[in-house]
Amino acid sequence: MNKGFGTAPVFFTAISTILGAILFLRFGYAIGATGFWGAIAIIILGHLVTIPTALAISEIATNTRVEGGGEYFIISRSFGLKIGTTIGITLYLSQAISIAFYVIAFTEAFEPFFNWWQATVGFELPRQTVSVPALCLLALLILRKGAGLGMKMLYIINIILFLSLFCFFIGPAIDSAGASAEAIAGNFTLRNTDSIFFWFAICFPAFTGMTAGVGLSGDLKNPGKSIPLGTMGATLCGLAVYILIVWKLSASASPTDLSTDQLIMARIAIMGSLIIPMGLAACTFSSALGSILVAPRTMQALAADKSFPLQRINQFLAQGRGATNEPANATLVSFLIALFFVLAGNVDKVAQIISMFFLITYGTLCLISFINHFGSPPSYRPRFKSKWYFSLGGFLMSVWIMFMINPLYTIISYLLLALIYLFVEHYNKDGKGLVDIFEGALFQLNRRLRVFMQKHKSSMASEEWRPSAICISPHSFERDKVLELMTWLSHQHGFGTYFHYIEGYYSKQTFAESQNILRQLIDRQKEHSSALYIDTMISPSYTSAIAQVIQAPSISGMENNMVVFEYDKSRPEELTRIIDNINLARAGDFDVCIFASSSYPIRNRFGIHVWIRETDEKNTNLMILLGFIIMAHPDWCKSQIKIFIATTRASEAVKEELKARIAAGRLPITLTNIEIILLGEGQTVGDAVSIHSRHAGLTILGFREEIIRHDAQSFFTRFNAIGDILFVNASQYKEI
Repeated sequence: MNKGFGTAPVFFTAISTILGAILFLRFGYAIGATGFWGAIAIIILGHLVTIPTALAISEIATNTRVEGGGEYFIISRSFGLKIGTTIGITLYLSQAISIAFYVIAFTEAFEPFFNWWQATVGFELPRQTVSVPALCLLALLILRKGAGLGMKMLYIINIILFLSLFCFFIGPAIDSAGASAEAIAGNFTLRNTDSIFFWFAICFPAFTGMTAGVGLSGDLKNPGKSIPLGTMGATLCGLAVYILIVWKLSASASPTDLSTDQLIMARIAIMGSLIIPMGLAACTFSSALGSILVAPRTMQALAADKSFPLQRINQFLAQGRGATNEPANATLVSFLIALFFVLAGNVDKVAQIISMFFLITYGTLCLISFINHFGSPPSYRPRFKSKWYFSLGGFLMSVWIMFMINPLYTIISYLLLALIYLFVEHYNKDGKGLVDIFEGALFQLNRRLRVFMQKHKSSMASEEWRPSAICISPHSFERDKVLELMTWLSHQHGFGTYFHYIEGYYSKQTFAESQNILRQLIDRQKEHSSALYIDTMISPSYTSAIAQVIQAPSISGMENNMVVFEYDKSRPEELTRIIDNINLARAGDFDVCIFASSSYPIRNRFGIHVWIRETDEKNTNLMILLGFIIMAHPDWCKSQIKIFIATTRASEAVKEELKARIAAGRLPITLTNIEIILLGEGQTVGDAVSIHSRHAGLTILGFREEIIRHDAQSFFTRFNAIGDILFVNASQYKEI
């Protein structure tokens, strides 16, 4: 493909579109309605979106090789094809509708002819008698001659445009009955502020022309140079010209004249009756020409990426002609869409539709730039650099302005975007999706939060305790109850990390095995919408694995504070290695939990039973807190916590103290769910637990360090007659 265009076509395509139909036809109305300062506010608001967008486009264009498709190519290569297709379709529609908009505006240059016709013949001639043939002629020229003809015409059109503006600026003020000095001075007051966003919606397409040149990206010799220079140059030049024009109009005509004559510039300019219609015709024809060059190339790029669900449609629309790959088929489709709006619309209605589509596109471009700044991927090395706050401001401004223009249309626009995305997601499951685009930003956010939490760890730890539990087990696929326990702990109030233990030395073979297991475990957790973090640990022994795990930092940003061991009650020999390593965990001041799983299925509806003994002074609050944290999981939504106080002497004082503690901690445990169990002579806690908690969904029991040193095996195995048990040993007293 012969790509020979430089910076000049980008600049002139953009500036001729910026200084277009809205400038000649609607800015007089806007000044008449809102005054000089209202029009200036419209210009500033528009450029608070377009300047950050121009900076973002310039930045992204110098970071990646930009090919055909302009803004679509930038979005799709930054956000992936799913997001790119979604935004690309709305962008294409706005570009295709823009063709109709500029052709309709081009017709207004023939207003003297229409007025003459009505005065001579006696009836009003429909505007479509000019707009439809003009559109057909334009489409025919592009289909036959391609972009080369468009560029040759572009320079002639810009000469006419700047000549008409020159004649306007040197023209005198209007001499009419209502154009007194006092009336003209009234323009320099702010009025009708409630209509500013209405006029903004009509005038905003004037500023959108700054991206017109970007659509030529596939025909540029050096897009990374031409797009930034041409786009930024046209944007800033357009801003200056608009401010001067608003001042000239305000100082040259009364509010009445401005509000009643859409070609008011013709009455001010030297030879205005001839030169202003010529300038309007030139700029609108140029803008229509630019749109009919850009829109088909966006559609061609969409089809080349197989964005549409049917292969035949993609092949038809992606097909080019000649050495320059002219998008003939896409041009024909764009012409038909434009023809529909030419037949059905007027300038103001079409302008408001275009504004919504362009604001979505510009907001997305600014968001891409911001995410790249915030995420700081090493691959993002643009030669032209903007600032992240410009990009973020442009994105927020575009969303805010959409809501200010019309909240209902804004919601409908974003719902339409969501529906297009879901449709694209349905037939393109392999592309980059919503989660992927924020990966870098999430990485940076997580990194900064972790550093912040580490620096403020001491102050946060003293305020409120929450579990950050780690568990390591080689039995992930044989029994999954401990995985469920960890999921309960990490659902809402805490954080959990589960390690699958692989015994052996670290090697290529064991690493490959660990990655395969990790993928399986993650896929399994996806089905349950779990918040549990999964990993693997390769180590030559269980003890060395525990030592590694308890020293590993938590990805939550807070230090791990609890170790959960697990064993199967039917395999009491597994207890031995747990008992041998409890002191290792306690050396790091961890709370220790031992989960004894039974062969019974989990019976959530029977609730959680917490057993408190006189020796559980440090463990009591931790056991109650764990019961409350587990109950927050939906699996336990129909359950309740029941607390049993096992004692050898009847004492209501113990119950009252516990009741006060629960009330102070605002825990959802009623007095009826606290029961004192008076142990008879020779009766042990194990006997009482076996009687009252045989069918409990989960039983929570405390244990002391002395048990580990003396009769650990007999203590843990005496509760084998009941279901699942969580044994708890707190490293220190917890505040509820």
